[in-house]
Amino acid sequence: MPYRLNYPIHQRTLGNGLRVVVSPDHSVPLAAVNLWYDVGSRDERPGEFGWAHLFEHLMFSGSQHVASGEHLNALQALGGSVNATTWFDRTNYFETLPVGALDLALWMEADRLAALPDHLDEASVQTQREVVKEEKRQRYDNVPYGDAMPQLVELVFGPDHPYGHTTIGSMADIDGATVEGAATFFRNHYRPDNAVLTIVGDITAKDAFKRAERYFGHLPSWNRRVRPAAVALAPLTGVPTSEVTGRVPAAATYYAWRLPARDTWAFDACELALSVLGGGQTSRLHRELVRSQRVAAGVGASAMPLIGGTSFGVVNVRALPGQDIDAAHRAALVQIERLSDAGTTQAELDRAKAQFAREWLTELARFDSRADLIGAYATLHDDPDRVNRKLEEVERLTLDQVAEACSAFLEPGQRAQLDYRQEVVDAAQ
Repeated sequence: MPYRLNYPIHQRTLGNGLRVVVSPDHSVPLAAVNLWYDVGSRDERPGEFGWAHLFEHLMFSGSQHVASGEHLNALQALGGSVNATTWFDRTNYFETLPVGALDLALWMEADRLAALPDHLDEASVQTQREVVKEEKRQRYDNVPYGDAMPQLVELVFGPDHPYGHTTIGSMADIDGATVEGAATFFRNHYRPDNAVLTIVGDITAKDAFKRAERYFGHLPSWNRRVRPAAVALAPLTGVPTSEVTGRVPAAATYYAWRLPARDTWAFDACELALSVLGGGQTSRLHRELVRSQRVAAGVGASAMPLIGGTSFGVVNVRALPGQDIDAAHRAALVQIERLSDAGTTQAELDRAKAQFAREWLTELARFDSRADLIGAYATLHDDPDRVNRKLEEVERLTLDQVAEACSAFLEPGQRAQLDYRQEVVDAAQ
């Protein structure tokens, strides 16, 4: 029986183009604010790779009435949590706080949207350059397999595609960022008509719209950017492959595919199929490679939804320490081919749907993640109410649809492959 959700969704567009979405919930006196900007790494031009993420940091560097660092300090002093993230398709800024601090959060978000470029200086840009570089060292350079994602997206999409580089970008491009360039980037993308403000929590829709108008309504408007129609990429051919030899804990292999755009039935079917293949200890790969054949130490699988015509699916297999990956690789390809040829069983599909439902409902139960999901559907699909229909869409997928998607998008010959080999270290060194 499909889940039928009924979270209240109210929306209004201000005169300057800012879309405001409100979901009242009076269960606790909290509010979550989520401001999605329709800009991510796919919007970066050559020479700007990493600028969307850099700007996420610059947004905390101070604005007309708020000094550098005070955005965080002021809200945390009132019990709020504050953060921001950048992805291929968006940048979002979010706070969860006692409802009494809501006005302050809205005022500060509006203040930096109003005039942040006028307050950028070389010191701020240089500081955030170093922050981004340190983040890259911690998350990519000094972590085993940390460079997997940058390599995989380049293999899957190609270096010239908008999705062919990750949000961390190029350190050379980050070094090349100037105050003038950052200001131009801001004015191109940080506009009321390119943003969605979502408020979830202990507030009425009428009051939320009134506050949004008070703090954001005076900001100047532009014509909302219209993106060109997304074009889906054809499946990969020839198995593009890359190999890395280094001091990793164990040899490993990553497989990646081009999948349909996010929130299409075919993407959802692929996501369920990848869960059956490598999602958790009941998955096919875990049962066969880890428990039965004992040729792998761990496996995983995930689907990454993207709006620009083509998404991204990944399977990873890690060998037992000290062993090569070849036996695990052969065994994994057998399971991938089985899935592509025949799809899933009904029991496997039901289990994958149940796992999806648990994860979806868990996300919606929290104010902050509910605001994030509503903002995502408003920004990327112009349909915030889809949070109430998503479980029904997934639940109605059939075995035949999943089998069709597996055959079309998860063929072994349509994969990219990234291999990690352990560096042989001389014991005398």
